[in-house]
Amino acid sequence: MELNGGQLTVRQLEAAGIDTIFCVLAGPMIEVLSGAVERGIQVVNCRHEESAGFMASAWGWSKQKPGVLVVGSGPGMTNAITPMYVATESAMPLVVLGGSAHGATRGVGGFQEADQVAFAKPGCKWTRSVDSVARIPEYVHLALGKSVSGRPGAVYLDYPGEMVSGRVSEEQVRLREMPGTITAPHPDPDAIERLAEMLAGAQRPLLLVGKGAAWSGAGRALQAIADLGIPYVTSPMARGTIPDDHPNFVNSARSAALRGADVILMVGGRFNWIFGFGSPTRYAPDARLVQVDIEAEELYSGADLELGIVADAAVTSAALLAELSDRSLQSNEGSWLADLREARDANAATLRASMESDASPIDPHRLVSEIAQALPRDASVSVDGETIMGISRQILPCYGERRLFNAGTTGCMGTGVPYAIGAKLARPEAPALAVLGDYAFGAAAMEIETAVRVGAHVVFVVANNEGIAGHAIQDGMFPAGSPPVASLLPASYEKMAEMVDGHAERVDVAEDIRPALERALAADRPALVHVRVDPKATRLSGGVYLR
Repeated sequence: MELNGGQLTVRQLEAAGIDTIFCVLAGPMIEVLSGAVERGIQVVNCRHEESAGFMASAWGWSKQKPGVLVVGSGPGMTNAITPMYVATESAMPLVVLGGSAHGATRGVGGFQEADQVAFAKPGCKWTRSVDSVARIPEYVHLALGKSVSGRPGAVYLDYPGEMVSGRVSEEQVRLREMPGTITAPHPDPDAIERLAEMLAGAQRPLLLVGKGAAWSGAGRALQAIADLGIPYVTSPMARGTIPDDHPNFVNSARSAALRGADVILMVGGRFNWIFGFGSPTRYAPDARLVQVDIEAEELYSGADLELGIVADAAVTSAALLAELSDRSLQSNEGSWLADLREARDANAATLRASMESDASPIDPHRLVSEIAQALPRDASVSVDGETIMGISRQILPCYGERRLFNAGTTGCMGTGVPYAIGAKLARPEAPALAVLGDYAFGAAAMEIETAVRVGAHVVFVVANNEGIAGHAIQDGMFPAGSPPVASLLPASYEKMAEMVDGHAERVDVAEDIRPALERALAADRPALVHVRVDPKATRLSGGVYLR
């Protein structure tokens, strides 16, 4: 029996436990998709490669497996560059299998000819071009492993057309088994002892939690460390690594926490723009910085570290917890934690009037507050937009690891719709909801048809403020009387759901938000709740509100 390159690809994906792949149907990769259907792997055919890549990334992030994207040649592949870049920068596992021009036509104007490996390289951890049909399983095995090893990210494997259609005897094929056990990098015991001494002796300790902690499954150990009396702040997509209703969660007193701490432990995060680059201007003059990261080069950044630990976040957190268990924390004798809690609660109180507002048009803070109260605890949530994403970061809670998705490290708009679909396909037993600005929804709106077609019952909430940041940019940054550039039409977005027989709701008054959300969550199909919010509303200064 002979197998073509597409079938060989699928056999190796199957051996690795991949049961879902994402794509936009295109040559020369149709044999891959046909082979997947033949073997019972779910093929999610999307409306655009960018959205397909984001779906695959979210699926992989949720399941701690490589998300797999299959794209065609030329524009099909170049459309996948943004998801590759976003996945790599946001540490999400993505394997892109891209078809390319046949070798015999390269250099003489082959159809959709492009140097696709060169296009992919800047946004990927690893790239290769298939040079032998018989080696396809090996190349796929390598690609899958590279995407999840160390810091997760995107990899690209290029398939010249003849490699997809080429055939080899089944006897020549060697499928690669996944490694039985791969141990995680362990921290130096002396470093753990030193770190424990620093935290135990600190007057004002602070824990910073990044996506690496969520990926490694460090949540349980980190929660126990926080239970000792240490306040913590998370990066946006690390929310839920420790459930947000933990009493020592102080994201809404973030500035005060960073400015006041004398020992700061970063676990699985980066001192990039999200944490002020580690700049001394953002931290106390006497602050001592410690960073735990699986990538050694990450310890060289804008931050001046006293101690860097190259190790897995979960293993390190467990080791630190054990070392701290017999120590008393000096900070528990002072008011550091109480002061941060007070600042957090005061900041949250500044939002309460807006969250309870009955104003018309609807205050977007009220919308997000209603979502927070309606949302089941185990839900996957994606957030995308400008004003609505800022407000959601303040108000919308998360209670589990790898369940909250937003624009991430790159701040990429257009992720919200596909992230929610990918997360729902990864965790079909749990609700999935996307909170979207009207501009962000429009970036991937047609994927609502994909959601219906593949049975991903996502609730899409579109906060329509008629533009990018409502009217703030249009009115505040363009000359008076300018034609609409940042503003949009007051479109009836609920009709996008009606178009594909989804559940549709339109909300114009605040009291109708909660009933509409409850109906949408109960609908046995994808749903869209279109909420008209105040175009002039902006994000207020304030903090996280938890029910």
